[in-house]
Amino acid sequence: MSEKYLIVGGTASELAAGVEAAVSEGRLSPGAMLPPVRELASRAGVSPNTAAAAYRLLRERGVIETAGRRGTRVRPRPASTFREEIRIEVPPGARDLSTGNPDPALLPPLGDALAAAARAHEERPAMYGTGDDEELIALAVERLRADGVPAGPLAITSGTLDAVERVLAAQLRPGDAVAVEDPSWTALLDLVGVMGLRPVPMRVDDEGPLPDELARALRTGVRAVVITARAQNPFGAAVSAERAGALREVLGAYPGVLLIEDDHGSGFVDLPLHPLAGVTQRWVLTRSTAKAFGPDLRVALTTGDPVTLGRLRGRQRLAAGWVSHLLQRAVAHLWRTGAVDTAAVAASYARRRDGLVTALAGRGIPAHGRCGLNVWVPVPDEAAAITRLLARGWAAAPGARNRVATPPAIRLTVSTLATDEVDRLADDITAALRPASNGRYG
Repeated sequence: MSEKYLIVGGTASELAAGVEAAVSEGRLSPGAMLPPVRELASRAGVSPNTAAAAYRLLRERGVIETAGRRGTRVRPRPASTFREEIRIEVPPGARDLSTGNPDPALLPPLGDALAAAARAHEERPAMYGTGDDEELIALAVERLRADGVPAGPLAITSGTLDAVERVLAAQLRPGDAVAVEDPSWTALLDLVGVMGLRPVPMRVDDEGPLPDELARALRTGVRAVVITARAQNPFGAAVSAERAGALREVLGAYPGVLLIEDDHGSGFVDLPLHPLAGVTQRWVLTRSTAKAFGPDLRVALTTGDPVTLGRLRGRQRLAAGWVSHLLQRAVAHLWRTGAVDTAAVAASYARRRDGLVTALAGRGIPAHGRCGLNVWVPVPDEAAAITRLLARGWAAAPGARNRVATPPAIRLTVSTLATDEVDRLADDITAALRPASNGRYG
């Protein structure tokens, strides 16, 4: 254990707080070894049971991990260092392509939807004990069945992450392993760390997770698998029909694993859904409206097997209770009235995304972005690439926020990129990735 901080406290909570503070303040580095339980107890003057309880708290908070005879160490990326906090300062006048947001011009106006929700509330005010909005449930069932999702109960949650957190908390325990796409959604990686779970990365290509990578992760004993169906953030992958068949075959040999599918691309991508749902005994598929209707209208329709959905609902009742019926009714109004022309929105995003990927390919730079809002560009050095792009007036997101074991890259959100900006951006990316004159990249 580092001598840069003192082991202080007479209770498990105090000991855990001291270690967590040292990690947060940088006095304990990721990967740093911690002493065995008895040595910790001796140094702190507490019983071994108290020391063991302190380590248990730290594991549950995602700060440390224990690997048997290899000892206890600070996690490579402890939960106290959130990936979301890896940000860059965007100078005035720079085009910010780092946000991950949809184009506000392609979001539907919410005035009519909120007015309709308010009128419905006046006629039928939602009180304690009121169930989810029946019209929204019916519309969700219709859309899910049309996309080939197996029949199952539904729950309405406050977005995708809300559903994923409740399902993981109900099914897993700190220390359990979860297979995640690599690169993956920043918030998911943060959530896995905070819950004390261990991420097992699966490499992806434009058609989703590679079957061999999924098989390898499953052989390690993961308890859950999280897969993005379409518009994978940040890579832009979409699970194809052929890939879905291969993934289902791999998953079929592990019926006890929990499968979580994220279909946040519904409503703003035109590629079809090829669900994996139902191949395992425990599964959920969650469909968010945030990208299609706007991040503030955060509602997700979640379906799954009866046991998993029952646990999700139980945890929801003990916490938030329900999602605002005003939001539920607003979403139902937008769906019923066809407020978003999915094909037109998807085509608009595709012109910008495909335009940049094609322009970069013409300059000898590989990039990925089959669908969605982002383009993923592998780079030799993230910091150098971002700094040089900033000097040219572009702000990109560092791939370190999304990566577990894959090589460096940057993410560019192209949702607001104008057609006449594509070539200039491609030229500037090319210049930013060009080796320095002294032969070193930088």
